[in-house]
Amino acid sequence: MDSVSIAWWRRPSLAITIDYGQKPAKAEIDAATQVAKLLNIRHEIIYVDCSSLGSGDMAGTSPSSVAPVSEWWPFRNQLLITLAGMAAVRSSIGKLYIGALATDDLHADGRAEFVEGISSLMANQEGSITVEAPAIGLDAVTLVKTSGIPQEVLAWAHSCHTGDYACGRCRGCAKHFHTWKALGWIPH
Repeated sequence: MDSVSIAWWRRPSLAITIDYGQKPAKAEIDAATQVAKLLNIRHEIIYVDCSSLGSGDMAGTSPSSVAPVSEWWPFRNQLLITLAGMAAVRSSIGKLYIGALATDDLHADGRAEFVEGISSLMANQEGSITVEAPAIGLDAVTLVKTSGIPQEVLAWAHSCHTGDYACGRCRGCAKHFHTWKALGWIPH
């Protein structure tokens, strides 16, 4: 929901989806492809199998002993930003948007300090890419409202952490349901 809302709101020239070996990769790719078509945004898919390094719900394994929550994957945002940065340099893109929210601060890589640090690191390398989290001070409901994304476009978002179909039990499915309910798009 976060990335789809930011794509609607900020209209980047390129959307990048990364299959890094996460369980819901196919559904995430399908959703991103459809949203990119709807928004007339060029879409690139990167395939890098890091499944042997994963942890928790998204890897289909038990969470690591240092995991703050069940879907934690070690250094995930750092990995994704690096891979997206490689694609961005090739496409002469100078800014990456990520979907970090205020409520993502359970993860060190979902905090403003991380975004500032990774942006500084990426800007100091060839290509001088910056990283922004335009919704870092918002929760999901406020992001959806701020972005103005229509319900029929947000409906394409895939939030399940465990597979290609909503399990209804993971933290991603719970967030998706509670956001839609708070927006009044699901009857109370």
